[in-house]
Amino acid sequence: MNPMLNSLQPYPFQKLSKLLEGIIPNPSLSPINLHIGEPKHATPDFIRQELINNLDGLAHYPTTLGAKWLRTSIAAWLVKRYRLATINPDTEVIPVNGSREALFSFAQAVIDAHRAQPPVVVCSNPFYQIYEGAALLAGAIPHFLNTLVENNFVLNYAQLPDATWSRTQLVYVCSPNNPTGRVMTLDEWQQLFALSDRYGFIIASDECYSEIYFDEDYPPLGALEAAHRLGRDGFPRLVVFSSLSKRSNVPGMRSGFVAGDAAILKKFLLYRTYHGSAMNPAVQAASKAAWADEQHVIENRRMYREKFNTAMAIMTGHLPVTMPDAAFYLWVKTPLSDTEFTQKLYRDYNVNVLPGSYLAREAHGINPGENFVRIALVAPLAECVEAMERIKDCCI
Repeated sequence: MNPMLNSLQPYPFQKLSKLLEGIIPNPSLSPINLHIGEPKHATPDFIRQELINNLDGLAHYPTTLGAKWLRTSIAAWLVKRYRLATINPDTEVIPVNGSREALFSFAQAVIDAHRAQPPVVVCSNPFYQIYEGAALLAGAIPHFLNTLVENNFVLNYAQLPDATWSRTQLVYVCSPNNPTGRVMTLDEWQQLFALSDRYGFIIASDECYSEIYFDEDYPPLGALEAAHRLGRDGFPRLVVFSSLSKRSNVPGMRSGFVAGDAAILKKFLLYRTYHGSAMNPAVQAASKAAWADEQHVIENRRMYREKFNTAMAIMTGHLPVTMPDAAFYLWVKTPLSDTEFTQKLYRDYNVNVLPGSYLAREAHGINPGENFVRIALVAPLAECVEAMERIKDCCI
C-alpha cells in the first residue's frame, strides 16, 4: 500500500461523527443539519429533462476531452462571466467530473517529487481538505497560510520564507473561500502572480462557489478575470476549477471544468486519459444546457440572499457574525471552544454544525479554525430560520 495513506487525517465529517458519538440530541426538536455544504435547492427541471433526453449516449464511450459543443458552451460562459477577450475551447478548457476529483488529480499530475528538495504545496488555512490529501499523496509537503479574522482573512504571503517558496510547486487558492466566504482582491492576485513568476509554481484556483453571491451587480472576481485585467495573456501557470454543483444544484451530477494555461492542460489531459475520467455523455448534454442558462442561477442566488439576510437579522447581537462576500457559509466565532459549542448545540438544540478546528491545521503556532464553527445555509428557509433561533438560544 502507498505509505502516504497513513499520513492522511480523518475527514472532518468523520471527526464530527466521533465528536457526537453517544450524545442523544433533544428529542423534542426536529434535527437540522447545517454541517455539510450540500445544496438542498431543487435541481431545475430543464436540467433533469436534458439528462433524460440524452440517455442514449450511455451506449457510447465518451472522450476524455469531452464534446466540442460542451467545451464551447463552457468557454462562452467564461468569456461572458469574466469579461475575457477569448478562451480557446480546444486547448484551454477540459470538462471534469466535479471540481473535487480534478482538484485532487491535478496535484498528482503536476507535482515532481523526484527533485533533490521535497516539493511544497501551499494553501490557505482553514482549507478544503482535498488540498492536503492531494499534496501528501503526490509526495509533497503541505504548508499553510493562516487566514485570520483580525486581518479580514487576507492571504498574507509573507508568512512563508523564501526557502519555502523556492520549493513550492503548487498553490491552492479558494475564492470565494470555504469556509470564510471571502473573495480575493485584484491586488492579492497580482501579488500571487508575481510570486508564481518568481518561483515558477502553478496556481490552482478553486472557484466552485463563484456563483453564490449577494449583489447581482458585483459578481466575485475570478482568477482568469484577474489575469486578463493584469495583461497575463495565455494565463501562465494558472488553472481554474469550477463546478455546476452549487451553481445549478446538481451535486450528484458531478460536472465541472478546468480552464487556463494550455500547456499545463495538455499534460493534465494526458494524465486524465490514463486516469479514466471521461464525463458521462448524458451528463455532458445536461451540463451544456446548465452553463447556457442564467435565470435559474439568479433565482438560486435570490434564495440564498433571503436566507442570509434573515440569518444575519437573527444572529446579530448574539454571536460575532459578519456577512460573507460570497458562498453559502457563515464562519462564526463561538463563545466557548468550537467542539464544545458543537456538542452543546447538537445535544440541547438538535442542530448540527462543523467545528472550525476540523477544517484547519496548526500552523505558525495556532489553529486558525479554533473557536469558530462553519454553518452551511443550505437547508430550506424555514429550517434555516429555526436553526438560527436555536443557535441564538444556545448563546443566551
